[in-house]
Amino acid sequence: MNDFWFYIKLGFDHVLDFGAYDHILFLAALAIPFTFKDWKKVIILATIFTIAHCSSLALSVYGVLSVDVGLIEFLIPVTIALTALINVYKAFKKEKTNRMQFIGWATAFFGLIHGFGFSNYFNMLMAEEEEKLLPLLGFATGIEFSQVAIILSVLFLGYLFLNLVRVKRRRFVIFTSVLIVLITIPMLMETFPS
Repeated sequence: MNDFWFYIKLGFDHVLDFGAYDHILFLAALAIPFTFKDWKKVIILATIFTIAHCSSLALSVYGVLSVDVGLIEFLIPVTIALTALINVYKAFKKEKTNRMQFIGWATAFFGLIHGFGFSNYFNMLMAEEEEKLLPLLGFATGIEFSQVAIILSVLFLGYLFLNLVRVKRRRFVIFTSVLIVLITIPMLMETFPS
């Protein structure tokens, strides 16, 4: 049971690591277009992300699939920038359709990419472990808890800006999404495949 808690903490720390803030940026970009009344939708998206993230880890841990780390390190900021740019596109669009199915599939695909980004380190941790399923479940639990914390924080900040500061929702979504893209640009340049 101690090992299970170790992996829960590892999953929690993995997402909330401010030194590697890619998860935080991605989750912020994912949550920005939503409000508290949509919290269930955002939690579902976070769960889809967790399942996909841990699925790619499982594929790697069990030796089914391995992906070039350099390519993944570049694709992670691409997923962040794309998510933020989709927010901007939707904010400028006249027709207000909410395509949760598209967002769900995109989130799952991006989750697979993010999972492969952590697979080398996770594989080193799992090298001595005979039982791999329990650590994966612990890690997934830690990821889910931390993602819910981030999403609720983003929704709360959105609430403050939209209701107390009285920023228009469209402006809030555009400004914060563009800010995320600007933060992501150096990550893209650093990891661009040579």
